[in-house]
Amino acid sequence: MPPEIGSEFHWDPAVLLDPERGGLPRWLPARRELFATASGALSSLLSALAPPGRLHVPSYFCMGVAEFLARQLPVVFYRHLPEEGPRWETLRAADGDVVLAQNLFGREEGTGWHDWTRAHPRVTVIEDHSHDPFSDWARTSTAAYAVASLRKTLPLPDGGLLWSPSGHDLPRPFGTGSQRAAGLKLAAMLLKTAWQDGRPIPKDRFRTLQQQGEQQILGSAAETSAVTAALLPFLDIEGIRSSSSRNAQEVATALGDRVLGAGGFRVQLVLASESERDVLLAYLARIGIFAPVHWRQDRDGFWSGDEEAAALAGRMLTLPVDHRCGPADLQRIVESIEGFARMDLSGAI
Repeated sequence: MPPEIGSEFHWDPAVLLDPERGGLPRWLPARRELFATASGALSSLLSALAPPGRLHVPSYFCMGVAEFLARQLPVVFYRHLPEEGPRWETLRAADGDVVLAQNLFGREEGTGWHDWTRAHPRVTVIEDHSHDPFSDWARTSTAAYAVASLRKTLPLPDGGLLWSPSGHDLPRPFGTGSQRAAGLKLAAMLLKTAWQDGRPIPKDRFRTLQQQGEQQILGSAAETSAVTAALLPFLDIEGIRSSSSRNAQEVATALGDRVLGAGGFRVQLVLASESERDVLLAYLARIGIFAPVHWRQDRDGFWSGDEEAAALAGRMLTLPVDHRCGPADLQRIVESIEGFARMDLSGAI
């Protein structure tokens, strides 16, 4: 079986800065708080703002996070589809409302949001940079608040970064309740490293630890783990980001018009139907390529009400082309997708 591609991060000391490169980069915002999760940071911020109005959320978004935040204040959706940006006429925010602005897949510039925010000074805008916490938009933001989930793009057990580009006060994390969960996830990362090195570690052992840790950490507004806080300033962020971006562009070029877009840390692939997408997911998993879905919308449960967003989410998957992938991994991903395209789908199920 070839090496696994994607899935949860393992721990690799190679992601730390090379001392020959000189001093540490100043990429972390000066006014910041580190929470265990970005959703916990958002929840704490909403409580601190105590807004009397509504929370406006993109229609192409993680429904689990939206439902979690809906416990605090009413959530309404505005249309924002990949590669199209926000549909401004659907964003009907009133004074006192809060708007969550998303850099979807890390490929947006944010210019439209700057203009919209200036035109609506009594609406609080929170930028979500989880898909690329280090983009030009994130680094040069002038928003009241910004947030990013770090564990989705960096090899860390937890981490939600909350900052205020315009200098507002920030809520502080509440307690240390996520330390055990982060410990479970760190143990999983270390065991996965040993497993990849050929040690006799059962795969289900570190998978169970990872799943237990993720379940316990969801929505946590506690402070980030000591591990993440210690490692974060020493990660080679530029190296991780540039490798991931280079990989994404290489795979996107090879796959051509099958790709919706590429940039930041991932590549999005669009299939003809939801059933074909799910068959491809299963096929890739069988050969050790684990592609996440951003994000399923259950029309019988909590969803955006945007049929176009839900339909597109049902046909898309994300190819795992981050910094862990070398040339052989990228070639394997491309050949697997091309091979799938030539298959009789009835025999692939």
